[in-house]
Amino acid sequence: MADRPEQPRETSESEVQWRTAGDRIQTLLDSCAAGGTAAYERAQQLVREVVGLYGAGLDRIVQMGDPGLTERLATDDLVASLLLVHGLHPHDVHRRVSDALDRVRPYLGSHGGDVDLLEIVDGDTVRLAFAGSCKSCPSSAVTLELAVEDAVRAAAPEISTIEVVAAQPASEPSVIPAESLLAHVHSNGSTVHANGSSWHPLPELAELEPGDVGGFLVSGTTVVVCRVGDLPLAYVDHCPVCDDSLAGAQLRETLLGCPRCGTQFDIVHAGAGPDGAHLAPLPLLLRDGVPSVALAEPTGARS
Repeated sequence: MADRPEQPRETSESEVQWRTAGDRIQTLLDSCAAGGTAAYERAQQLVREVVGLYGAGLDRIVQMGDPGLTERLATDDLVASLLLVHGLHPHDVHRRVSDALDRVRPYLGSHGGDVDLLEIVDGDTVRLAFAGSCKSCPSSAVTLELAVEDAVRAAAPEISTIEVVAAQPASEPSVIPAESLLAHVHSNGSTVHANGSSWHPLPELAELEPGDVGGFLVSGTTVVVCRVGDLPLAYVDHCPVCDDSLAGAQLRETLLGCPRCGTQFDIVHAGAGPDGAHLAPLPLLLRDGVPSVALAEPTGARS
């Protein structure tokens, strides 16, 4: 694999810092509880006043700007999240969910899948239908669900339930619980999903060039990332044919070759190999502008 710089870019570190602000504020509030009920309540009131002040400032900015200003502000992930908190976002929930699904469709397509927005019920329940997912690779179905769940939660934090209907006539709808309270303010790092997976920011992935293959150690797991054009794709560092590492693998167009057994895997089709062999795909998305990968947490680490 190509050697990559170990240090993330400075701008990306700044992004991660602001994305974790919600978690740090909550930690500080919790620590105030040690000073007694009165101290804790004063700290909560202080946070509410500061949030209200900045909300009023954002409102003034929107009101004083030209009609297209709010639209332009909404294209920035961080500013859009603040607009959502203060009820200033220019788009309704249906538009935001639709746009979010459009943004992840190229990634879904890389795993042979797609998703359709069926309806939004009572303003807080989204019904989706998956189509064309890779039937021979169960981990691909998990990646699609994680990608869609994350996109919807970030774009529409008021959504409390996501009902995912598989595109199979005999299947029953499955319900994915989605956290709704300020989900867009929390960090990329430790959002744990119902299946035990959590997201880990990898800003250094932005350094990969088209055709590059990079290896990264993430939370104890070695991850192989390949960039095909503008699309980065992540897999667990394991060849299912020779049961060895993919270290040293090279990418030729869309085929990743194992340097030990020579097996070729189609990385834009969920890592499909010969005779039903598959690489193990991992969700890899831009979360609040930072490339992030989702990994299953060790059993002992789950609460």
